[in-house]
Amino acid sequence: MTAATAPRLPAKIHPLVRAFLDAPGAAEDALDRFGSPAHLVFPQVFADNLARLRAVLDAQPSRYRICYAHKVNHSAAFVRTAEHAGIGIDVASAAELAGAVRAGFSTDRIEVTGPKGEVFLRELLGTGMTVNVDNVWELRRITELAAAGARVPVLVRLSGFAGAPVSRFGVPLAQADEALAVLAAHRERIAFAGFAFHIDSGEPAERIRAVDTCLELTERAYEHGLTPTVLDIGGGFRQVFTADADAFDAYVVALRESLLGRGEPMAWGGNTFGFHLDGGAVHGTPVFHKYANTVPAEAMLADLLTAGLDAHGGRTIAQIAAENLLEIWLEPGKALVDHAGITVARVEFVKQTADGATLVNLDVSRDTVTPADQEVMVDPLLLPARAHTTPNSGAVGVFLAGRLCLERDLITNHKVWLPHRPQPGDLLVFPNTAAYHMDLSAACASMHPLPPKLAVTVHDSGFAVCRDHDYQPGRPVPQWHGVQ
Repeated sequence: MTAATAPRLPAKIHPLVRAFLDAPGAAEDALDRFGSPAHLVFPQVFADNLARLRAVLDAQPSRYRICYAHKVNHSAAFVRTAEHAGIGIDVASAAELAGAVRAGFSTDRIEVTGPKGEVFLRELLGTGMTVNVDNVWELRRITELAAAGARVPVLVRLSGFAGAPVSRFGVPLAQADEALAVLAAHRERIAFAGFAFHIDSGEPAERIRAVDTCLELTERAYEHGLTPTVLDIGGGFRQVFTADADAFDAYVVALRESLLGRGEPMAWGGNTFGFHLDGGAVHGTPVFHKYANTVPAEAMLADLLTAGLDAHGGRTIAQIAAENLLEIWLEPGKALVDHAGITVARVEFVKQTADGATLVNLDVSRDTVTPADQEVMVDPLLLPARAHTTPNSGAVGVFLAGRLCLERDLITNHKVWLPHRPQPGDLLVFPNTAAYHMDLSAACASMHPLPPKLAVTVHDSGFAVCRDHDYQPGRPVPQWHGVQ
């Protein structure tokens, strides 16, 4: 199979990241200096993503507040970039909170989300941080633990919206009246800011229904004598991984055909990626569906804010928020780190398996580049080592294998076509790994250390690379706009 005919999954790559990868020896020098494998984060791309979201929000009449969802990545460089940019931060653990404080966030710029036990709740009370409560127990416990007159800032996260899947998070709508009663009875201890939701869906109608419900409950809060000032629309805004949606679709078609025994085998070990075979056809939804998304976060946000609500005479969500003096809060994570990180590993060896498949073994494990059980459906980039001349072997279909002594440590269960057969010492670059891929499932199995995290910035004189925890937002640097 030639490079022109091989099924491909080309990745969308930010121009700054592309420039770094195209700079001769830049990636290899970073690994030589800091070790392989390594996660590389690009704070300037984070800032570019933030500017895109701010531009959408600035075009609307409503006031707003952005809180970076720290859980998406452990990077201190991203947290410091967020603090330097003047936005807030959303933390979901004591360790994330400590990192935010170290980065310089004042407590009034910190929002605490997710399920919280009593030990964590006690740490939050009296600090001025906003507590986004997950359930009525949390709400009641705050009223019991807070000192009289403490006025703990509180958002109430809701769930159970019409047409949305059941979620383990949030106060069910059936318990909204109970929550309102608690808020009204304890207003000397709780400063109720407003209602919140988080929907991890690309379906706009789900978010619009959630906003409609939050506005209805805001009206009911006024009837209880409460004065909410926030409408929190959460996060979950999508990333764009693929550079070519048609190529992605063509790959999936070829994969489905291969599962039926037609064409070249493309799956390892009988993996069906969530599909099931029945009656000579492939059915079901694959586990990699989000990699096909082509709508960027800023477009999703703009569509939501400009959606008209029938119950409000067709006025847009942003108009309604402005008219009711509601500040729109959001907690993007994926959207802010989209295209702002890559993972680079070295090829250790290449081998053939008993069935003739080609395995490329890397010095990294699946859990270092894969979020939970997702199959990452974008092609890695092959960078030949400086010491090697590029072989003219033509495109080769391979499976990427990890360094753990476990059968399950296949980095790709789908076949990847590389431009030529790699050699030991070559580099493979996994694009767009900053959002959960680096940290969500990472483990120190077999006593392998976690890869170092490095921060990369561009300056007039070239690229600078340092350890993530050493990065500090510095002087102004050239701005990079657009993803090509």
